[in-house]
Amino acid sequence: VQLQASGGGLVQSGGSLRLSCTASGFTLDHRAIGWFRQAPGKVREWISCISSIDSTTAYEDSVKGRFTISRDYARNTVYLRMNTLKPEDTGVYSCAQDRVLYRDCKVPDWSAFGPGTQVTVSS
Repeated sequence: VQLQASGGGLVQSGGSLRLSCTASGFTLDHRAIGWFRQAPGKVREWISCISSIDSTTAYEDSVKGRFTISRDYARNTVYLRMNTLKPEDTGVYSCAQDRVLYRDCKVPDWSAFGPGTQVTVSS
């Protein structure tokens, strides 16, 4: 079981991208979904989460006010809208789901990471 991230690309500093996280054969509706970033030479870091309970959201400090996570239940997709991109946002972005159903973003146990999508922000 893997989640598929897509929508990455090359963008200039200050630009925007929208990433999509999808699943084939199972629903994302009942689990918290998280977005992660792995910059070159660094460990993977969590950057955002949307809960399964009431779609409340959480963000890592460096992306607050610039990134927005959302769900589209009809499309079984979770999006990450990224605005005002900076070169330090460059990395491979992937998504994952909480192993446990019906939880918020406070103590998730992440699983089902997919290969990710490359985001490159030029200065």
